[in-house]
Amino acid sequence: MPQDTLTITDNRTGKQYDIPVTDGAIPALALRKIKATPDDFGLMCYDPAFMNTASCRSRITYIDGDRGILRYRGYPIEQLAERRSFLEVAYLLVFGELPDAGQLTAWTEQVTLHTMVHENIKKFMDGFQYDAHPMGMFLSTIGALSTFYPDAKHIGDVESRHLQMLRLIGKVPTIAAYAYRHSMGLPYVMPDNDLSYAGNFLSMMYKMAEAKYRPNPALERALDVLFILHADHEQNCGTNAMRGIGSSQVDPYSALAGAAAALYGPLHGGANEAVLLMLNEIGTIANVPAFIKKVKAGEGRLMGFGHRVYKSYDPRARILKQMSDAVFEVQGRSQLITVALELERIALEDDYFVSRKLYPNVDFYSGLIYQAMKFPVAMFPVLFAIPRTSGWLAQWEEMLLDPEQKIARPRQIYVGEGTRDVPRAATEAAARTTR
Repeated sequence: MPQDTLTITDNRTGKQYDIPVTDGAIPALALRKIKATPDDFGLMCYDPAFMNTASCRSRITYIDGDRGILRYRGYPIEQLAERRSFLEVAYLLVFGELPDAGQLTAWTEQVTLHTMVHENIKKFMDGFQYDAHPMGMFLSTIGALSTFYPDAKHIGDVESRHLQMLRLIGKVPTIAAYAYRHSMGLPYVMPDNDLSYAGNFLSMMYKMAEAKYRPNPALERALDVLFILHADHEQNCGTNAMRGIGSSQVDPYSALAGAAAALYGPLHGGANEAVLLMLNEIGTIANVPAFIKKVKAGEGRLMGFGHRVYKSYDPRARILKQMSDAVFEVQGRSQLITVALELERIALEDDYFVSRKLYPNVDFYSGLIYQAMKFPVAMFPVLFAIPRTSGWLAQWEEMLLDPEQKIARPRQIYVGEGTRDVPRAATEAAARTTR
């Protein structure tokens, strides 16, 4: 009879061990009973970068990388992007279900109520150098919010937790826009509660002398879809940081600042910038075949293709490709768009890339769309952090409520020196020789 166990034979001792298998995984602590000697610590798993280690059980996001599937709380990302708004998706991530009409109205009003920031936050941001990176300003300001809301430390209080969530989801677009305005030497723009979540952000970014900013509907919807696609993505580097820091039971502002710092890295939130740099390097369609040849020869990298999780076409990239025409119709089609489409066409027909399962990921198109919408490259990771805040908060609360979770504390395999005696200090040795 098949059993949900894994039998391990330790060839060092000849002993056999039955390890339970649950949800396709074995409990790592079960390996501790496998010992070569009675005083042995027990067997550990060595898994740098968590390539095959599950750190939690989660009900939030499901990914099947082989089949190109992404779902939030069971809902396909394609349907959410087509039929829902970002604030509906944020509600879904936090509470587990899509809101009805009454819940959505209340949720939208509550988030909108918290879009303004304390005047001292503006003074705090004014202290940054004029050319400070917007992401550095963003994550620093998020961390500073913990000093403005000391009640956030009451993480065991569900009402307090949800208040901090509303504050963060409401304020991150404001802080992001203020970071941009500061870098441009422009005055801050107050939130406009008459606009949508995405429309208000565009207003705070780009409003000048006009009495009322009216976002272009196509661009407003495109940004809302981009926010939906970036809202959560399972246990990536930033989310792992959010959970790891949050496991110390610190307030969510401090944990989210750490998650944003992880997103700041070029391998995470800065990946779409690398795509633009690559496309600029290629320059024209005529140079695409030569670039492809260089990549295949190991003399370059095809940025925006391939993913740690997806081994087929990233479903988010497919959505962005379909949506991009609406943005380019308003903003115009740049030379880089033409180069990108030709690069994708050739790569998807080349066995070299297909056999390696190198398909376009979300970064391949998101940077092009952001650029078309006139966002500076320095704002790309900030644009990522705005919607990911909702996912980080959902993951954070799930971690807090999980009885199996403790403070994050990975093991290590020590490979340093054995016991060594400390030599006498040089001054002491010199004194002994002169006596």
